[in-house]
Amino acid sequence: MSQENMVTLTIDGVKVTVPDTMTIMEAAETQLGIRIPRLCYHPDLSIQGSCRVCIVDVKGIPFYQASCAVKVAQGMEVETNNPAIRQARRDIVELLLDNHPRACLTCDRDGNCELQNVAYATGVRERLFAGERKRFPIENTNLAVDRDPEKCILCGRCVRICDEVQGVHNLSQQGRGFHTLVAPAHDACMDDSVCIQCGQCVAACPTAAFTEHDHTEEVWKALADPTKHVVAHTAPAIRATIGEGFGMPLGTPAAGKLVTALRRLGFDRVFDTNFSADLTIIEEANEFMQRFSKNERLPLLTSCSPGWVNFLEKFYPELIPNASTCRSPMAMMSSLLKTYYAEKTGIDPKDIFVVAIMPCTAKKFECNRPELCMPDGTRETDAVLTTRETIWMIKNYGIDLRHLPDGEFDSPLGESSGGADIFGTTGGVMEAALRVAVEKVTGQAPENMEFTEVRAVEGLRERELKVNDELTLRVGVANGLTNAKQLLDAVVKGEKEYHIIEIMACPGGCIGGGGQPYPPEGYRILDKRLLAKRAEALYKIDQGKKVRSSGHNPAILNLYEEYLGEPGGEKAHRLLHTHYAPRLPRGIR
Repeated sequence: MSQENMVTLTIDGVKVTVPDTMTIMEAAETQLGIRIPRLCYHPDLSIQGSCRVCIVDVKGIPFYQASCAVKVAQGMEVETNNPAIRQARRDIVELLLDNHPRACLTCDRDGNCELQNVAYATGVRERLFAGERKRFPIENTNLAVDRDPEKCILCGRCVRICDEVQGVHNLSQQGRGFHTLVAPAHDACMDDSVCIQCGQCVAACPTAAFTEHDHTEEVWKALADPTKHVVAHTAPAIRATIGEGFGMPLGTPAAGKLVTALRRLGFDRVFDTNFSADLTIIEEANEFMQRFSKNERLPLLTSCSPGWVNFLEKFYPELIPNASTCRSPMAMMSSLLKTYYAEKTGIDPKDIFVVAIMPCTAKKFECNRPELCMPDGTRETDAVLTTRETIWMIKNYGIDLRHLPDGEFDSPLGESSGGADIFGTTGGVMEAALRVAVEKVTGQAPENMEFTEVRAVEGLRERELKVNDELTLRVGVANGLTNAKQLLDAVVKGEKEYHIIEIMACPGGCIGGGGQPYPPEGYRILDKRLLAKRAEALYKIDQGKKVRSSGHNPAILNLYEEYLGEPGGEKAHRLLHTHYAPRLPRGIR
């Protein structure tokens, strides 16, 4: 950066020289290690400056300034921590607490609440104000996300992540004074809104105004019922994130320890959703080859991400015919457990209680889809636990994951290829599919199994992949639905043509899912460093596998021979495929 764009200012008596694009908050933190308290601020979202916790004293300006919103200037003199500033911040936080429920010990975020942390950092030790407080009912009828407006501090982070990252625009601040709240339009309930259940509002919320809809009690009840055969299956991304809840370093693979923990909780069998991720690739590759040969319903849109499928049904219903009819790996596995596994073990499907451990709140909605239920209307997936809920249950049982030996997934639904592991990160589904599709087209497995050009770490990626002299595939990969909109709008308008598009609703893919652990100290949601460490763990697992292509998983090949028949055949289609339809209310794009 040129010298003309640099400014010198004084912060707490120390001169620093920084780019003039920096805010006071950024300059203080990057140059002097001063972390000014904040609540509404997030570096990857637009600046709101509403919480006022980050105020500083700028010489010559009569009012305290929000350090997250004010840019540095030449000659500026800033004090971040004088007695008056400390008292003002403490007053602000005390006022927030006065209008907040006194239920910390029973709150979902107790011990991991940003409001608690800021109260501690600003020296709040008691509640000094007593007066009227806002009163709102809790909304817990949504299948995926609960909303408690009384715990909302109006920081606006949920609104901004829904608008700017997801492009759904479901939330806004409404009302005035004590009646101000964050809600869907016209204070509608979440069920009657364009909410896609992705849970990014849950991840962004600094308190517990948004939380996932709890399934833990259903699971505890099933585990205590001797008439129930309780089985779990765990999503690809979980193995890279579950350890975070127990203080393990970021990116530590912990699938084996999770298996052991689940068995100690009382699960009768623990299977791996990676198995059905391989199955998804076989079915999806077959579906793509059929469409490609007929040049119909292209581009094929992947359908593994339930938040993305909800978005498709509400915002782009005209593209529903392009969506792959393949169920998600979760839905495929649960279907097999209530059919193939039930027949193989002689257990009545009604006595099998299937628990899916997922990184995603939208999976809680997905398991209730009528088209994914048994013929009698009961769910194939009986309960969905997010990574956070799973961590809580393990801790509640008194287990420390760090000290457990590694267990093995149960067979035969526990064997998987490396291609299944990378399902958990953006571009992973595309990469796994290419490993199979290239072999189908050329008759030979790819020399290099790693299609790094489709790893959309930046959020959106378009590539042309030369398979052979006769075939070049045009692919698009997006994570975060604002990025996905760019691809979809180009398709709808006829501006671009693709063969396959992979879309993941959450930033970074499932590793950034709305049900993943809250980031450890020093990290934040949307943090590219955090997502990179999680993704790296999955790529390392993939690289360490002997079988890296879904098409070479012997357990999958045996399942087709023994039970399913041909990929895309009648039985496979009945058990492993589904359909989608437009849903109301329609989103505005």
